[in-house]
Order: sequence, then C-alpha cells, then structure tokens
Amino acid sequence: MQVWAVANQKGGVGKTTTVVTLAGLLAEVGYRVLLVDLDPHGSLTSYFRLDPDELDESVYDLFERVELSTPLVRGLIQHSSHESIDIMPASTALATLERKAVGKEGLGLQVSKALKLVRDEYDYVLIDSPPVLGVLMVNALAACTHLLVPVQTEFLALKGLERMVRTIEMINRARKNKLGYTILPTFYDRRTQASVTSLRELYRLYPDAVSSAVVPVDTKFRNASLKGLVPSSLDAGSRGVHAYARLLRGLLERCKQE
Repeated sequence: MQVWAVANQKGGVGKTTTVVTLAGLLAEVGYRVLLVDLDPHGSLTSYFRLDPDELDESVYDLFERVELSTPLVRGLIQHSSHESIDIMPASTALATLERKAVGKEGLGLQVSKALKLVRDEYDYVLIDSPPVLGVLMVNALAACTHLLVPVQTEFLALKGLERMVRTIEMINRARKNKLGYTILPTFYDRRTQASVTSLRELYRLYPDAVSSAVVPVDTKFRNASLKGLVPSSLDAGSRGVHAYARLLRGLLERCKQE
C-alpha cells in the first residue's frame, strides 16, 4: 500500500483538488483508494457531500483512543460517490486537537498505526493535510511514503514553500528512511508574468523536486466540485486532468524506485 500525503504550510494552493483528482485517476485504472481528511476545515469531506459539523464518527476518533483496532478504523471509513474510493472524513472537532494534545505522547503516529490495520484493503491512501505544522501534519508526514507539495505559481506561495521544505528537512532528520517529495506547480496561467516568473524560479531553486507536470487554472475543477465528482469523471479531456495524469505517471514511476 502506497501512502501519499498532500501538504503545504500555506492554504489555497490546491491540496484538496490534488487529492481528489489523483484519487479519481487511480480509481479509474482499478486501484482501491482511501482518502484521509486531516484538515479541520473538512474541504475534502465536504467535497463528497459529508458534513464535518454533523459527523458522529470521524478521523478525530483516532486521537481519542490509546489502542486502535481494525473494527474501529473500519468503522470510521465511509464510501464516497465513486465506487472505488472510500474516505475517512474530518469533523470540526479536529480544530481542538492541538490544544488537547499538549502533554500527550505518541499522537504523532496515530494515522500511521490506523493505516497499517487496513493496509490489505487499499492500494493507495491519499492524505489531505492542514496548512499548519502541528500534530495533524506530523501524522500525515509520518504516515506517508511520498509527499506532494502543491505550490501556487505566485511570489507569496514560493515564500511559503521555503517553510515547508525546512519542515521536510526536520522530519527527515527523525526518519529512518528519508521522505521523498514532489513539488507540484498549480494555478499556472501562462498569460501572466507572475506565473511565468514564479514557475521559472521554482525550477531554478528546486530542480530535482519540481514536477514536469504543471497544473493550469481550470474552471472544470470548480464544476466538478459543485457536482461532488472527481474531475476526470466530469471531463477527462480537460487541461487540468491532463496535467494530473502526467503527474500520476511520474509518481508511479518514481515510487517504483523508492
């Protein structure tokens, strides 16, 4: 089972869109996919028409238990609108976790422990992370086998990427096996100098980490979200879906080598 986390310490860079689109593409070629929403905002959960304010059981329950069991973890997983995609949804209670985690030990590995209990049931797990370095992002980074860092092609997003790269370096000092990561340029608009310059700067600063796939501004993503569908099922020929398909081909090849 491969576990890919999608994270950045800046919001609004396309994390949820990345998770949903890759999940759809993986499912369409026959893989069993589990999505894990670790963002208290619950955007991924809401995408599939689940209400983070109304859920009785969610990923939050993983942090309320000292010992995890397979029945418990399975009970937190719900089916999505796509037959090959399941989701472990977020509830707004996640927003209280940082305060409650003070003084508690071992919370950084709860998601990793949970995924090991269902590892035979899924081929890929995609984790949507919050844009804040804390217990939830640490869980995502500890659990994943590869990290995706979406970065909006604008100056301020590049500054936020610097913080994320420092976080990865810190995590790698504590990991036995270094965490590989791919930087994904998003919201690219070749008509604007800001996008063109930012993309050029990304390749200059991180030549070995930036994906050759560049995700353009594409209103089809918004239309898919409105309908609660994975983008490839709404319009498989859109520019955005093509970019993610190219990204996925590169990821599958890279993960074979890691």
